[in-house]
Amino acid sequence: MGSLQAKLFNRRLQDLRDAETLEDVRHLPGHYHELTGDRKGQWSCSLDQPFRLVFRPLESPIPTDADGRYIWSEIKGVIIIEIVNYHGK
Repeated sequence: MGSLQAKLFNRRLQDLRDAETLEDVRHLPGHYHELTGDRKGQWSCSLDQPFRLVFRPLESPIPTDADGRYIWSEIKGVIIIEIVNYHGK
């Protein structure tokens, strides 16, 4: 892990620790977003290009609304899965 990646990793972890819900990080730097396809149910945020920090909610099942959209404000904890360049596969 390079020094920039380590700095961004620590910043993203602190953002997640400080958040009461996932909604609290939604609009912070780092482009926190839901993943789709074979990574549905996971989220990611940017580190240094092209690497992403991938995580999933602790809640099981993940809270959803009547239309099946995830309710970010009801997700209160996450588990870090990996740091990966999933676009380079």
